[in-house]
Amino acid sequence: MKNKLADCLRPLLLGALLFTAAAGAEVRPLDRVAAIVDGDVIMQSQLEARLREVQQTIGRRGAALPPEHVLTQQVLERLIIENIQLQIGERSGIRIGDAELNEAMASIAQRNGLSLDQFRAALARDGLSYEDAREQVRREMIISRVRQRRVAERIQVSDQEVKNFLASDLGKLQLSEDLRLASILIPLPEGASSSAIQNAERQAREIHAQLRRGADFAQLAIARSADENALEGGEMGWRKAAQLPPPLDAMVSSLKVGEVTQPLRTPGGFILIKLLERRGGEGEQMLRQETRVRHILIKPSEIRSLEDSQRLAERLYQRIQNGEDFATLARQFSEDPGSALNGGDLNWVDPNALVPEFRSVMGNTPVGRLSRPFRSPFGWHILEVLDRRSVDSSDQFREQQALNALRGRKYDEELQTWLRQIRDEAYVEIKI
Repeated sequence: MKNKLADCLRPLLLGALLFTAAAGAEVRPLDRVAAIVDGDVIMQSQLEARLREVQQTIGRRGAALPPEHVLTQQVLERLIIENIQLQIGERSGIRIGDAELNEAMASIAQRNGLSLDQFRAALARDGLSYEDAREQVRREMIISRVRQRRVAERIQVSDQEVKNFLASDLGKLQLSEDLRLASILIPLPEGASSSAIQNAERQAREIHAQLRRGADFAQLAIARSADENALEGGEMGWRKAAQLPPPLDAMVSSLKVGEVTQPLRTPGGFILIKLLERRGGEGEQMLRQETRVRHILIKPSEIRSLEDSQRLAERLYQRIQNGEDFATLARQFSEDPGSALNGGDLNWVDPNALVPEFRSVMGNTPVGRLSRPFRSPFGWHILEVLDRRSVDSSDQFREQQALNALRGRKYDEELQTWLRQIRDEAYVEIKI
């Protein structure tokens, strides 16, 4: 349980604790500035607190720790990138209110099968205060929204791109399986000189050679990678092959579990990717349930109260029960302009597109039966279920998967470019 709770906050948004000056460890007499980042600072105590957290995480994985000076440099760089993004959020007016933050904390507790009080106690046993955890989540939410504004909202995927993707061999492969991946990135600045490119490629090939000799991928990622996921041992999580830029997508698809790609030049530098696990690949048919239904809607108004509307719906219900034609009464009385002229017929509908009250009554009414009058936010209804069917929605599902994959691919590329850009543009002075 302790390991689970220690890790439960980490994957929420960004995967790391965000200790800033406003909520850092308690002040110590020997605390000093570790780095100046634009208009803010990172304190030595913050760096040490994050370093301890990363060391504990690596220890729980059973991986060997890299030299402390190497790990310290990686951790400090992560703190700098996070600090820059938090400052962007502050300037952009991004705020996370207490009510929204409370909902997020309650959701985290619920996902771990705990009440909020139990969650507080579990955090305390794990050496974390609830207040620090709240600030951690607040910062992660801010950074996520900064990225949504600066990166995700700029990504556009056209209908033609989706069609081309679905028609491609890679698109078909992408829809068939999920891949759990890890990466190591040797970075290159924009406009890198030929000697810098050669040096980065040499480093990447040295790492690849070490991996072939049996070196631990996670340890090398922690020590050498400049990617966002370096301190997690390079773990990228589950991805579709098509979420990676070509030709990495095809290279990863051809890997066996445990294999690593050759170093490949990307816009961000030289990258190596390891395939940790595969899943999926069945391509199951996706069925959606639809209902053919008709209804009569009676709305309250200035001249007809809610009670009067209910009484009219009851009278119409009795008239239908007594043999009068549903469609005729719908044309005469229903106040749903979209269906009244069609005798109240809504045609085939997806239950998920309906308000909960209508969906519930419709789902509990047998085919060919009339419901008793019931109330929804629109007024009082009588409905009749005419038929039900299962519809193959595999095409729509595949299109959505393709859209998600293409957006994911563009997002990963754009995010790394943007992070490198904001780091290059920021004033950073290392003081240790």
